[in-house]
Amino acid sequence: MCLAIPMQVVELRGGSDELLDPQVAMVESDGIRREIRLEMADRVPEVGEYVIIHAGFAIRTLSEEEAEYNLSLMRQMAEALEREGRLPGAAE
Repeated sequence: MCLAIPMQVVELRGGSDELLDPQVAMVESDGIRREIRLEMADRVPEVGEYVIIHAGFAIRTLSEEEAEYNLSLMRQMAEALEREGRLPGAAE
């Protein structure tokens, strides 16, 4: 199962050539930073905006409220799985 993750854009780079220098974004969430591609996004985000990330690509921009709501739900699910001893990768 794949999960799309909301992350905040902290930097935009490239974009001078669609093939040789595509525009990418550095995104961050909970201290994790990743460089992602923007070709599949609904629009090019601005620094500070949030995007949904799937398989290394931004697929949709989100408002801060939408992103925080989604992240909150994901954290609640992880906490429930951890309490039940069903969090993937947890020691058994």
